[in-house]
Amino acid sequence: MHCNRHTGMILIAFIIAFFSVHGMPGQSPDVPRDARSSEYYLLKPAIDGEPGFSGDRQHVDAGGPAETLRARVVNQLSEPVAGIPVIFEVVNYPSEGRDFQLERNMVITDPSGVATVGFRAGSAGGEYQVMARIRSVAGENVQIYYIFVREKNWLLSFFIGLTGGLALFLLGLGAMRRGMLCSAGARMRSVLGNSASHPLKGLGIGAFINMVIQSSSEVSSMLVSLTNAGMMKFRKAMIIIMGAAIGTSLTAQVIAFRLTDISLLFVAAGFVLLTLGKKEQFHHAGNIILGFGVFFFGMEVMSEALYPFRSYDPVIQLLRELENPLYGILAGTLFTVLIRSSTAFIGIMIILGTQGLLTLEASIPLLFGVNAGIAVTSLLAGIRRSREAKKVALAVFLFKILGIVLFFWWIDRFAFLIQYISPESFPDGNELVRLSANVPRQIANAHMIFNLFMAMLVLPFTGVMERLFEHLVPSKPVPAKKDLHYCDEKLTGIPVMALSLAREEAKRAGEIVYRMVESSLPVFLEKNSSLMDDLEMQEEQFNFLRDKIDNYLLKITRQRIREERVSEALRILYFVRDLDLIARTLSNLRRMAGSWLNGEDLFNDRERGELVKCHNKTLRKVRVALSVFSDNGKTGMKEEKTREDHHVEIRKQGSNRLITGNRDRISSSAACNEIMTVLFDISNHAAGITKIRKQS
Repeated sequence: MHCNRHTGMILIAFIIAFFSVHGMPGQSPDVPRDARSSEYYLLKPAIDGEPGFSGDRQHVDAGGPAETLRARVVNQLSEPVAGIPVIFEVVNYPSEGRDFQLERNMVITDPSGVATVGFRAGSAGGEYQVMARIRSVAGENVQIYYIFVREKNWLLSFFIGLTGGLALFLLGLGAMRRGMLCSAGARMRSVLGNSASHPLKGLGIGAFINMVIQSSSEVSSMLVSLTNAGMMKFRKAMIIIMGAAIGTSLTAQVIAFRLTDISLLFVAAGFVLLTLGKKEQFHHAGNIILGFGVFFFGMEVMSEALYPFRSYDPVIQLLRELENPLYGILAGTLFTVLIRSSTAFIGIMIILGTQGLLTLEASIPLLFGVNAGIAVTSLLAGIRRSREAKKVALAVFLFKILGIVLFFWWIDRFAFLIQYISPESFPDGNELVRLSANVPRQIANAHMIFNLFMAMLVLPFTGVMERLFEHLVPSKPVPAKKDLHYCDEKLTGIPVMALSLAREEAKRAGEIVYRMVESSLPVFLEKNSSLMDDLEMQEEQFNFLRDKIDNYLLKITRQRIREERVSEALRILYFVRDLDLIARTLSNLRRMAGSWLNGEDLFNDRERGELVKCHNKTLRKVRVALSVFSDNGKTGMKEEKTREDHHVEIRKQGSNRLITGNRDRISSSAACNEIMTVLFDISNHAAGITKIRKQS
């Protein structure tokens, strides 16, 4: 009985002690009575100069300890409250990161009102969320702490993902470009010659060309080269450049659709067309579709590589600095000039936008920088070019800079307009979710609105611009020098256009040879040594062009191009080789002229007449050969005599002169016969060019 009484007293004492600590039934087990009866608030403590003092949004390695998590309890007067229990628990973690460790679940606040707890990340990377909570009269107060855990080799993974994704991104872009050039290259060259009928048609052609080449910078450089070659006029080039900018905007709209989830489907479809398609058209279509899929797959790889940085404050703050217009324009300009593709850089911007790393306010200055980069590229392309090319380069530069100046002062309002016209996704989500959902489309829309506005603004004034630049770029005589006038090394990646420039350079070489033939006879008739010097200089210039054209064509044909392009390159090459035969034949005359100039022999009137007649026939044959090459074999030719009859006539006239001439005239007659034989050989080579061109 006595024992039972003591046992009962001990049990009662234990119950009283238990409820004094944990509260009476019906109370929250984690909050003492004074906490429930007072109004307290749970905050994340902050200290100036220590933005991560609370431990929120920190980055740690997998399996490593995190910095201490801190929560502060204050009353209505914002005074710290001690002795309040704060409950900590992990509410979200990766499925393979269950081995995390939370130091304690309940922590009592210290005299400064702060409760601290330690945390060790699990072995899996990802996002961990720790919740701190208290209960008071004001209700339950909750704070969520985000801990971003990186894989142990995250830096290597980031480097591999970023570089590999970028390589796939550019590889896909290149494959699309090759496929488009092969399938639409000839069409592109033909429409360039027919784009002046209407300005809106010119804009459409510019957009089409940019979708083929996938780079506004290269389109601008190409048009500068074509203008330099005399193949395009200023006004037409300006309209096409404006259309090319719109074409880039259309490509950006496609990129913003986020087709990364089905990118491998495009890769598979392209692969099937490449391997199973028997016709050439299927191969080109396969290249385009395969490149399209690889392009988007590269975007996905880069996006995944950038994922750890979407919550990394130093990177976020760095990219936020681009909201400063000057920084953004400078960065966009540098990247566009370096990678020489506005489409590629806008694609990279959209990738950053999908991760929430880029705001619209930072994207707009970057887009301005893209235009500045195109302006710089065009200006560089116009250096040391013809007057027309310089006019186009300067006009593109001022056109792009004008757009930047007009919009620079209205960036905030422009951003508001873009947000207004762009449908908003996840309006109730957090900032990161809203940015990643909305910014990619906003970037594409901003680029589209900017380029459409500038095209509509400038298009009516292209005629005025043409007259203005006539005065801004004065006409200066260009001294003759040993240099390429048309071939542009930067355009060898666009074979169809590079071959057009090579053709123009070959025509120039043909004109030099024609002048050599033209000035060859006056050396003998006038005995003028200065003409001899001119002939030597022209021969050096031709030899320089011959070697440069050969190398240029070799660079073009080393690429994977269509058979038609290879045949075109060979026709140009054979034409230059035939011109070389004429130049080598003329070198025989030049060597003979040296002794003729030093002698005292002169041609009589009959010999002079025969030489002039033969020389004129030879010049006509050379001119016809050059015309046939220029017109791709369409020019007709009326043969005055067959080559055999011409040969017989020359031999007959020469023999008669040697037989019937006086002993003093034999030297001049032999020279006359030799000159006419050389002229016949030149006619023979010229007729060969005509025959080959007509057959091809």
